[in-house]
Amino acid sequence: MGLCECLKEYFLGFWDYETPKVMIVKNKTLGVIYRGVQFLVLTYFVWYVFISEKAYQDSETRPESSVYTRMKGTVVQGDHILDTVEYARPSEGGDVVSTILRREVTYNQRQGACAEHFSVANANCTKDSDCIAGEVDFAGHGRRTGRCIPYYNYTFKTCEIQTWCPIEEYAAVREPPLVEAINFTVFIRNSIHFPKFKALRGNIKEASNKRNRQKYLSKCLYDEVKEPYCPNFRLGYIADQAREKFSDLCSTGGVIGVFINWKCNLDLDPSKCKPTYSFRPLDLRKDLPSSGFYYRFAKYYSKHGVQSRTLIKAYSIRLDVIVHGHAGKFSLIPTIINTVTAMTSVGICSLICDWIMLTFIDKNEVYSDRKFDDSSKVPIKPISTEFTIVSYGSNHSDLSEGVPL
Repeated sequence: MGLCECLKEYFLGFWDYETPKVMIVKNKTLGVIYRGVQFLVLTYFVWYVFISEKAYQDSETRPESSVYTRMKGTVVQGDHILDTVEYARPSEGGDVVSTILRREVTYNQRQGACAEHFSVANANCTKDSDCIAGEVDFAGHGRRTGRCIPYYNYTFKTCEIQTWCPIEEYAAVREPPLVEAINFTVFIRNSIHFPKFKALRGNIKEASNKRNRQKYLSKCLYDEVKEPYCPNFRLGYIADQAREKFSDLCSTGGVIGVFINWKCNLDLDPSKCKPTYSFRPLDLRKDLPSSGFYYRFAKYYSKHGVQSRTLIKAYSIRLDVIVHGHAGKFSLIPTIINTVTAMTSVGICSLICDWIMLTFIDKNEVYSDRKFDDSSKVPIKPISTEFTIVSYGSNHSDLSEGVPL
């Protein structure tokens, strides 16, 4: 057969019309497979698609959210009383808040000239020519003067630099950690809005009046079962939920994510739409030289007419509040689409059983001869009259008898 004949046959066959033919096959094995596949398909759509995933609802996964945080607690350190102004950053609140757990303080720094730290590259010297005047090492602390001087009270020498003196590595005073901070509480207020459904929800329990609400918030602590609407969380509870040791956090600091998850079914009562909280560490603190979380800030003042400062290196626990939201509500369009999809998917059962029947059961091609009819192979009788009346009846074939299985 030439190429032209193949193309001609394909072109003419393209315009053929195919119609399904109903054939009853009384085979128990095939029947069990057919009903079993039907059961699996229907179970998937009823239980998973409609009940679990709620495919009959219109959904929204990009809500608008607002977070406000406030740290509460007081600690005594020596003769000093530290309140939230001392250890909470930032003081105005937001979706990120940190609490200082340990400080390294360098007192009375002034602008001047002093010895560079010996760990800085090319800082060690024996004579002035080893130090290049005006050179700035960005891993160091300042600009070199060109002099080689003793390193404070030690016998070896390093290059002199212009900077805030004395440098932090030499003069920093390490204060004891604030172990009492384990009982500090952080207030987290979250409001979430689903604009598609015009639904606004909050994580604070409603009260009859403002006075009762303030009284409740001043005493409650969050509990997943007893107090799910209380927005006050102990730092110790957050560390435990994140599987972090509070003593390690006091030593190196750390970053913990506070995840607020809203999954609201707006077809139910609004009281059913409440948040769930989860906590996990967000920094890789194991076996890393720069592990943990810390930052520096300074307090400036004037002493004897000279500007001075106190440099503070603060090891902190930082809380990043991250909000996720999903809301769903009944809608006719997704219900119709998924219902039609489920009904169409049932047709897969027939395709699977047809393949099994024609591949493994139809040994003598009895089923295939009955299932596939080609009208072009049937001899055409001449039509003796101008009009023909055709009666449409049942086209079922019952293969319960005479079929070798």
